[in-house]
Amino acid sequence: MIAWVTSIATALALSTFLAIVAWAWSRARVEANRESAMLPFALPDESAVAAQGKDAGQ
Repeated sequence: MIAWVTSIATALALSTFLAIVAWAWSRARVEANRESAMLPFALPDESAVAAQGKDAGQ
């Protein structure tokens, strides 16, 4: 009995995971994925932030 419950839970978890992967790679998400991929490059330059901090302190 427990083996059936475990196998059903595993099948449900696997199908949920595959559904999320399919959704994430769907054509409707292409633009959002591109935008998200560029987020690390949208951060300000660390040297510029440090220079602004020094200027503000003086």
